[in-house]
Amino acid sequence: MDTFSKTKRSEIMAKVSGKNTKPEILVRKYLFSNGFRYRKNVNDLPGKPDIVLPKYKTVIFTVVFGTDMPREQRN
Repeated sequence: MDTFSKTKRSEIMAKVSGKNTKPEILVRKYLFSNGFRYRKNVNDLPGKPDIVLPKYKTVIFTVVFGTDMPREQRN
């Protein structure tokens, strides 16, 4: 059972960023500095991967856990 009202839950979820999260930026910086070229946030692939390495036919999904969220957005 949710402890927030429907409108409050909607406000909280609207603040959750789906692109350019800190872990994603760190991975992209690492890849680029090591000579990997990539596409980011590709919508035409299943699952909408965060990073795609077309040359290697590889996708990377970055995950942000609740501990990375501001305290007021946690349950």
